[in-house]
Amino acid sequence: MTERKEFRDLADPEAAKDAIASLDLAPDPEEVPLAEARGRVLAQRVDADLDVPGFDRASMDGYAVRARDTFGADETDPATLDLVGAVHAGEEPDVAVGEGEAAEISTGAVMPPGADAVVMVERTEEADDGDRVLVRTAVAPGDSVMLAGADVAAGERALGPGTRLTPREIGLLSALGVESVPVRGRPTVGIVSTGDELVRPGGELNSAAGQIYDVNSYTVAAAVEEAGGEPELYPHAGDDYDEMETVLREAADECDLVLSSGSTSASAVDVIYRVIEERGELLLHGVAVKPGKPMLVGRVGESAYVGLPGYPVSALTIFRTFVAPAIRRAAGLPEPRTATVEARMAAEERYGEGRTRLMPVGLVETGGDEAEAGAASSESDEGDLLAYVVDKGSGATTSLVEADGVVEVPADTAYVAAGEQVEVRLFSPDVRPPAVLGVGEDDPALARLLDAVDRPRYLSVGTRGGLRRLRDGVPDFAVATGDSGRESGVDATEFAAYEREWGLVVPAGNPEGVEGLADLVDRDLRFVNRGSDSGLRASLDDALAALADERDTGRRELTDSIDGFGLAAKAHESPARKVTGGQADAGLGLRATAEKLGLGFVPVGTETVRVLANPDRADKPGVRDLSAALDEQLDGVVAELPGFGR
Repeated sequence: MTERKEFRDLADPEAAKDAIASLDLAPDPEEVPLAEARGRVLAQRVDADLDVPGFDRASMDGYAVRARDTFGADETDPATLDLVGAVHAGEEPDVAVGEGEAAEISTGAVMPPGADAVVMVERTEEADDGDRVLVRTAVAPGDSVMLAGADVAAGERALGPGTRLTPREIGLLSALGVESVPVRGRPTVGIVSTGDELVRPGGELNSAAGQIYDVNSYTVAAAVEEAGGEPELYPHAGDDYDEMETVLREAADECDLVLSSGSTSASAVDVIYRVIEERGELLLHGVAVKPGKPMLVGRVGESAYVGLPGYPVSALTIFRTFVAPAIRRAAGLPEPRTATVEARMAAEERYGEGRTRLMPVGLVETGGDEAEAGAASSESDEGDLLAYVVDKGSGATTSLVEADGVVEVPADTAYVAAGEQVEVRLFSPDVRPPAVLGVGEDDPALARLLDAVDRPRYLSVGTRGGLRRLRDGVPDFAVATGDSGRESGVDATEFAAYEREWGLVVPAGNPEGVEGLADLVDRDLRFVNRGSDSGLRASLDDALAALADERDTGRRELTDSIDGFGLAAKAHESPARKVTGGQADAGLGLRATAEKLGLGFVPVGTETVRVLANPDRADKPGVRDLSAALDEQLDGVVAELPGFGR
């Protein structure tokens, strides 16, 4: 009598998952053209190498002016400016705007030299002689101007490793001029159907001899592709040991994972478990699950191996339950999601324009088990997801990357209340909320640390914006600098703190001999500032206040003397990039930025950067991962950055 293989001590499902997880299915990363990158997963961080837009541009039709020439203008007492020409979109300006002058400008056109604001055409009137324009409103520097880098700033973290490239991300990469991208490899999966009774579809079937068509090869191949793998079909193998060994070894030599279906039961004619035991390593044979008890897990050579049951329903069930998640992990893909989710609004959103609004929102999980949160759908428990509005303007491609879906607000709705349940229509069924959501100060050390966290999302809204959102309970953590981060009054847990040196970034060699802030006040130097929400700007304001006290004058008098003080750039590298391009004599920035770009640096002070966690999210897996990354890698990261320390 032929010896039969019996199933004893069946493994529980978790043990089976652990056994498959122990197999290395991940192939090496590869570089693919952007045109072929849809659906792929980034293998490493992509930083912006240029500003988007790459020039200061008008955001509406009107007149490019020097803002100071409009101060005090109103409907009854307009400012009269001389017209010096016109600038159209797609053309290089051939005019410059001087004192008391204006240039007609089209939406999207390059701002001409000398101009720092645009007056919308509706608030102007051309004089009868056609050589002058009457401006009936005052504008501030930067009004109706989209500065270079306002959408994406050079040096900014554009996309991180693990990002799934959908059309949204492809659009952002296109705007950055990226031609090819490094992506996670797709695991190659060899598929072998076994059993003497099988015939490939299209072949001649002898039902009288008990033959059936091979359903599993094509079913499993489709499931592999859906999970993110590259299926490879191998010739059918019968229940012969030598034939089985030949096919399995060929597939193992060429693939990251080999899947077989059939020949895993206790029947004496099923031989595949003996092939694995003699030519590789058998980790598991039999799982306490129905359907699908006769499952094998092991290795053949350098390749992973999983044997699926022969019945198609059982094979597909076991594949989806145990194997598909492993393939997705190897390819860097998230678990599939439904196309619509229920969420609570994080903050009140008012709307009264009388039109239906398609409101882009991002999603953040409020905590709980990762697996449960990852399965959020229309049946989610109330409160699992918060929706926050993402709207940086119709011209900003980053709005698409930061948003997960759309909430449709009816035309007769005046506002959506904080905490109100809303239906979010996801951009695709594959969209998932980030594992951890952060907001706050733009910082190069943080950008490196986030690489160690799975699926983070970080919104650079400055220290003030970050603390405001943390106070409202929206993000998982915020990053703040200066005294604002320490004395914010926000209920938060400090995860980490480090120092960074700030000052004035100047051209290499410091040709103007800039020695400190007093030079900006006393000399005719062009300066580029940061936005008022930035902690770096707050540090500058404090230093100028101290200088004003020394001179027994007001801080406003000093700032009015600094050319460019009111024209703020977006990210921490943006002012330095202006200096590099010869558009400024000095910019507010970090020593690390100056050395990275080969520029000079005039130190002014140091400021403390603090990572503040939402105390209500302490048990969230993504928050724990962030805490671990800070504990394990912060010292190394700050040691590599000039001017950083703890």
